[in-house]
Amino acid sequence: MNKTLAEGVGLAKEINEVLKGADLKCDVVLGTPFTHLASVVAVVDSGKIAVSAQNCADKESGAYTGEISAEMVKSTGATYVILGHSERRAYHNETPEMLKTKVELALKNGLKPIFCIGEVLEERESNIFFEVVKSQIVESLFELSADDFSNIVLAYEPVWAIGTGKTATPAQAQEMHAFIRKTIAEKYGSEIADNTTILYGGSANPSNAQELFSNPDVDGGLIGGASLKVADFKAIIDAF
Repeated sequence: MNKTLAEGVGLAKEINEVLKGADLKCDVVLGTPFTHLASVVAVVDSGKIAVSAQNCADKESGAYTGEISAEMVKSTGATYVILGHSERRAYHNETPEMLKTKVELALKNGLKPIFCIGEVLEERESNIFFEVVKSQIVESLFELSADDFSNIVLAYEPVWAIGTGKTATPAQAQEMHAFIRKTIAEKYGSEIADNTTILYGGSANPSNAQELFSNPDVDGGLIGGASLKVADFKAIIDAF
């Protein structure tokens, strides 16, 4: 929840400008507040930068004041939607069942879900982090067909490493990403697992991005605060 409409459009224009002529080796997606979506879509080069909503409703339409449907998100020109972010799970009590519905509605409307998974500190310290992450994937995604699953991007957030002063090492990130890929392979086969993009979402910044991205199973980053500074975000893109 950052930046007014004018500030958000300004940031998008700056990012668009610094990526002009750049030979990108990764996809760049800007996840903006709902109020910014259509305006940001209009000012970025869609050949280089895609736009994502940060959430959508688990209902198609109707008497749900304040909610934004997947169809509404799609109508802005956005092509992605972030679902199941740790903050949504924690502050808005989003359940696996609710997220399953959101994923289905996003896919039905031609959006690519960026589906967030991850364990909190207590779960990490209790050594149940693999079970927690596996259940988040299984309960919300494993009823999808192989075709539908191939449109899912996963983002691993070690929730315990966000704003706690504790950090996940690149080795811990790789360990979890490899486990996630193995979990997908067991259900959908190795080809789909190998082609699934698994992002890392725990305080990636210009100083640790290259080390994180050099891990074989870390396919990119879900960038938080560092994406609000153009130079930092560009440095992370360059690290890839």
